[in-house]
Amino acid sequence: MRLSPFLKASVALHAAAVPALAIAPHRWPYVAGALVADHCVILAGGLLPRSSLLGPNLRRSPTAEAAGCVVLTFDDGPDPVVTPAVLDVLDARGARASFFCIGEHAARHRELTAEIAGRGHRLENHSSTHNNGFYFHRPATLDREIGRCQDELQRASGRAPSFFRAPAGIRSPFLQGALARNGLRLASWTRRGFDTVSRDPAAVASRLTRGLRAGDVILLHDGACRARSGRDPVVLAALPLVLDAIEAAGLRTMPLLDNAAEASGV
Repeated sequence: MRLSPFLKASVALHAAAVPALAIAPHRWPYVAGALVADHCVILAGGLLPRSSLLGPNLRRSPTAEAAGCVVLTFDDGPDPVVTPAVLDVLDARGARASFFCIGEHAARHRELTAEIAGRGHRLENHSSTHNNGFYFHRPATLDREIGRCQDELQRASGRAPSFFRAPAGIRSPFLQGALARNGLRLASWTRRGFDTVSRDPAAVASRLTRGLRAGDVILLHDGACRARSGRDPVVLAALPLVLDAIEAAGLRTMPLLDNAAEASGV
């Protein structure tokens, strides 16, 4: 596994701490302060979804940029009510997308998961359980979370996912190793609509399309977005507006592709 430059420096700092204390024990407050500061930076790098401090992170798609496209992505599905409606909207507009699925949801709705792939979209890995404590998982737990989802989605589509998106975009220093062991690359986004919290479809669409450029990766949700009080999920009203704006900008849509060009995306 190749460590990011920052993590290499962090490892070197920890390796130097013990001999530094042996040579000059009276300087322990400075050594301790440096280690605490280092861990604070690691935490910040993990909590910022678009950060590449802890390893490669695809935020834009070079392949889509070259093709005059934007990348549509949907998280947290599949959902038996929302996902079919999203698929119908995409089909009606000739749009293709990547669906970052939760493994347990995919296992619960296997026919629907297979339908996503069958209708020309890509299935990608969003962990098995989407646990809120994902940042704190040990390497073995990360392997299990990622591997189980990987197996479930490969079963549904006949293709192993190529990309992983961390739950809530939060990653730990151990994640890159788990991704490498599973043949995955981390993908975040260029812009997000906050469609799981906003009730205004126009505001969601505006966040996603203001200043839109080829190569942008757009984040919406087809899971975890059931509206309360019987109202429709906002994604179903926001998605047509987003597609209208993409078309008006002279752009098209595509999923993330697992080719060499995407590997260099930042």
